[in-house]
Amino acid sequence: MKILVDAFGGDKAPEEILKGCHLAAAEFGSRIGLVGDEEWITREAKRLGISLAPFDIHHAPDRLTMEDDPAEILRSLADSSMAVGLKLLAAGEGDAFLSAGNTGALVFGATFLVKRLEGVKRPALAVAVPCEKGCYLLLDAGANSECRPEHLMQFAIMGSVYAEKVLQIPSPSVGLVNVGEEEHKGTELTKETFKLLKEFEGLRFVGNVEARDLPARKCDVAVADGFTGNIVLKLTEGLASTLFNSVKGVFTHSAKTKLAAALVYEQMKVLKKQFDYTEYGGTPLLGIAKPVIKAHGSSNAIAIKNAVRKAELFAGTGVIDEIGKYINKTHGKG
Repeated sequence: MKILVDAFGGDKAPEEILKGCHLAAAEFGSRIGLVGDEEWITREAKRLGISLAPFDIHHAPDRLTMEDDPAEILRSLADSSMAVGLKLLAAGEGDAFLSAGNTGALVFGATFLVKRLEGVKRPALAVAVPCEKGCYLLLDAGANSECRPEHLMQFAIMGSVYAEKVLQIPSPSVGLVNVGEEEHKGTELTKETFKLLKEFEGLRFVGNVEARDLPARKCDVAVADGFTGNIVLKLTEGLASTLFNSVKGVFTHSAKTKLAAALVYEQMKVLKKQFDYTEYGGTPLLGIAKPVIKAHGSSNAIAIKNAVRKAELFAGTGVIDEIGKYINKTHGKG
């Protein structure tokens, strides 16, 4: 299996990308194709003391930044590392593509270069969000700001299949993110989506779920439009960071609190790891015909290493074929 990696995607590229791929190759034996400016990759690898022997290098002279218009991936930036990587994936020269770059461009490029699964109306970013009992799957986490009820129904189907096949959650429960639990609450979008999900027999729909109940994992799969989902995700990330910084401040306040910190140090390490985004690797873009993984824009080497592993897992489970089967069964419904 070969994972294509955008060597110039993300805030810390290419250094952290190369270091993360080096770790993945050493720890997992991953076969990796680095996509980007070959001369720049070679120079950076030499500076870092990383051998490029385990990697294939696919030259791409241009670089797509976070500020670029996503549509330029098909026009002026068609030779960027992200565009070339997606083209290689579409041509069958890799089993999955990973990028920590511009989210909008990745969604746009994957949709038009790799293509959606037949019957899928919109792809969705499915994030495993750490919570009290492991994690729950949130989608869409930012690919689609505006959605229709049939889009959210497909997100629920895709998320349910992914949760069962990849996250190993048997018969995953599906909740609709809303401002109240009652069926009549919310916008026209959530009200109409509720009706579709309630009537669909292929899902274990548990109704509306308020944001405050997500950290307690009231559902295994939380469905929302991309605007709402991204707010939930970013708030969760910010709150977790603030909370751990506050706890650190408490434990370093005095000699007594430092002693207390020493007593619970190992437990705190486990807890921090549970809520550390770098441990969860990348986010699959569900609904695309081949595996595409989005890593966090500020990913460090550990996050990239785990994202490579996530890409291998995603590509090896056959979950895309399963999603295609379920979507085809429901094509036209809603």
